[in-house]
Amino acid sequence: MPYQNIDASLSAADIKAVKDAFDTVLNKLPFLVSLTTQERKATFKTGPDSVSFVRNALTAAQDHPTILPASFEIPGFEKDVELFTALTELGTLADSVASQLDDTRLAVGGEAMQEAIQVYDYVKTAAKRTPGLKPVAEQLGERFQHMGGRKQPPAAKE
Repeated sequence: MPYQNIDASLSAADIKAVKDAFDTVLNKLPFLVSLTTQERKATFKTGPDSVSFVRNALTAAQDHPTILPASFEIPGFEKDVELFTALTELGTLADSVASQLDDTRLAVGGEAMQEAIQVYDYVKTAAKRTPGLKPVAEQLGERFQHMGGRKQPPAAKE
């Protein structure tokens, strides 16, 4: 893997600060919407590749306003283009952060799972000779009961 074992932690204060930062983002963007599946299907699709087209269309509208019907509001179009551009930039940043969060969660989760399997292996072995550990081994083993007939985890790597 392209990373070393992750040896990090987040304090309660750091977690709160990150959550507060997300709250700040949401407070700064009170106009955000959640579209239904039908609304998503009905909406003209745009993405980062559409920014230049939309900006060029705005320039054409600004340079040639007389070709547009009187009902077309160039100032409203300008606001939409600026917001679309800003949200595209912010979305790219948010996607990058979300990807890093997910990758790190996956990596550290894999590390934690390997360690948990080692503990489970030790508990199973110790349960054979240590009174009171059999229920612990059974509780840990419940994680693997619904794995398509596979009842035991893969052997832990040390």
